[in-house]
Amino acid sequence: MDLNNSAYQLAQQVGKQLQAAQFLLTTAESCTGGLAAAVITAIAGSSDWFERGFVTYSVPSKIEMLGVPAALIEQHGAVSEPVAQAMAEGALRHSNAHLALAITGLAGPSDSGEGKPVGTVCFAWSLDNQTHCETVQFNGERQQVRLQAVEHALKGVLMLLSKRRN
Repeated sequence: MDLNNSAYQLAQQVGKQLQAAQFLLTTAESCTGGLAAAVITAIAGSSDWFERGFVTYSVPSKIEMLGVPAALIEQHGAVSEPVAQAMAEGALRHSNAHLALAITGLAGPSDSGEGKPVGTVCFAWSLDNQTHCETVQFNGERQQVRLQAVEHALKGVLMLLSKRRN
């Protein structure tokens, strides 16, 4: 991993902010397959603020590991804000963390048959019994979509923490 990339720099900022707040972070990832956790744990000392990561790539893993209701996935599809929200909230319930980020999307090269274009990624961030969700359409090939998603997720953590401080 190139330790000079923007994802790594964002993760360093996230770590500083989490340490200052004395918070632990957990991740629930689907299309990024643990890339956010990998970027985070590339930082020495991240064990002080990163609690655990869930890689829930398949639908059954979202249900089993995070408690995402099967009916929610059936109703909205695995790539949806309601599922991202359930992933983030499930990650908090199944960890000792204070803050969760969740990523679910279509990195490509082909779509999932849900009628959503490749590059569609849904995010959720949970803190203080509140969850913020967002859907973003990224461009590029599979690896570019995945990296952009990780960067966006980390920026979301920074935004959430800065709002909390104000």
